[in-house]
Amino acid sequence: MANELLLSKLSQNLLEILDDEEYYDVTIEVGNDPYVKVFRAHMVILNYRSPYLRRILSTNKRKNDGTLTHIKLPSILPEIFQIILRYIYGGELTLEEYDTSYVVKILVAASELSLQELIPHLQSFLIKNKTKWIEQNFNSIYQTSFENDSFLDLQKFCTELISKQPDKIFNSPDFTSISEKVLISLIQLDKVQMSEVQIWEHVLKWGIAQNPELSSDPSNYSNDDFNVLKNTLQQFIPFINFTEFTSKEFLNKVYPYKKIIPEDLHENLISCFLDNDYKPSKKSGQRTINETKKISLKNIDSKIITIQHAELISKWIDRLDITDELKNSYDFKLIFRGSRDGFTPEKFHEICDDKSHTVSIIKVKNSDEILGGYNPIMWESRDYDFSDYDYSKTKDSFIFSFNNKVDIKNHILSRVENENYAIDNSISLGPSFGISDLVICGDFFHDYGNYCKRSSYEKQIRETGDKFAIEEYEIFQIIVT
Repeated sequence: MANELLLSKLSQNLLEILDDEEYYDVTIEVGNDPYVKVFRAHMVILNYRSPYLRRILSTNKRKNDGTLTHIKLPSILPEIFQIILRYIYGGELTLEEYDTSYVVKILVAASELSLQELIPHLQSFLIKNKTKWIEQNFNSIYQTSFENDSFLDLQKFCTELISKQPDKIFNSPDFTSISEKVLISLIQLDKVQMSEVQIWEHVLKWGIAQNPELSSDPSNYSNDDFNVLKNTLQQFIPFINFTEFTSKEFLNKVYPYKKIIPEDLHENLISCFLDNDYKPSKKSGQRTINETKKISLKNIDSKIITIQHAELISKWIDRLDITDELKNSYDFKLIFRGSRDGFTPEKFHEICDDKSHTVSIIKVKNSDEILGGYNPIMWESRDYDFSDYDYSKTKDSFIFSFNNKVDIKNHILSRVENENYAIDNSISLGPSFGISDLVICGDFFHDYGNYCKRSSYEKQIRETGDKFAIEEYEIFQIIVT
């Protein structure tokens, strides 16, 4: 009880500092015209409470002429920032007193400001106390849950709900306004209680709505119209299991749109529905219908790995075994190369920040070793000393190693175990994974400061924890083709 009283007094004093009009040294302009408000604050407190604000302040140092540091946060509403700012100073947030829509906005703002300790707290509050509200505003909250990979708890809750009640979103008035990413996630749900033909109808409805110039009647389409729709829906086709359709459903619902279906798939489907003896090799999406055309990667622009490495990494992304056939075709787009772009953490973050679904490939100097890691979420630049806030959470990352460039079977794959420490976004590091599992330090081309020591992932990917230098490294962004 005594400790609680002492902490309460500390909180009260810090809030008094916030309200003080004499000693502030930062002004923060929040919102967009005509709803703009300027807040007074203190640089030292913001520095240690928000990694995001710390990064902004580090590039807006106070000038010698006494001019106050001034920063802008146009994407946050003034009334939401006022709540957040009082939390930053006082450490208290009574959610019960706010409208639920405000709590969602606070969650989004907390994510933007990198207030990582608030994010699970806010998600838990919504899930435990506002289930009915979430159901009534499902479309909006489901999209919000996919705006940031930190909202995994909310994503999981919404996914379970949509599996049981798919009409919550598919039949909602604003269904066609959801993003491509969200819709793809919906149609991939194994437990969603909808037939394949219903899913196809909803995908078509969404695709046509994205192109208002298109008619709902495909008999009126020109070749250009079909190409427009094909481009819009190309990412969805692999996830529709057309073999689950009846012959009549295929004739009425798919055949009129045959020009948007890949030619090899269309031919296999015709065989499937016209030949009674025809049997697909697997019960899954369009790419597994008695596959006559193996999915493969065309090429990879790499000085370190071959196309065989890339195909194996693609299987790992899809959680397949080495003997399985590829499920998806990926394009490995080179976005960074050390010998071309530089070997410092600054260059890495300059080019790779905000990029998601990346594979980092590292060639160890004076060795045949190849190391790497897959990051499904965005790289960031975080600068928050002596805290856990440099880390980002994901359950889908992994690291790996190959003994050489020739034998891909001689490898180690290590998936994340402690997902809270999956990705290290420290501004002073290159592409790094776990607390110490794959750490790329300093000017990592010249320094022998890089190391691999098991901590957050399943396995140690090097035989030794000794430090090493880097001969070359590349980063690829993975794109479904």
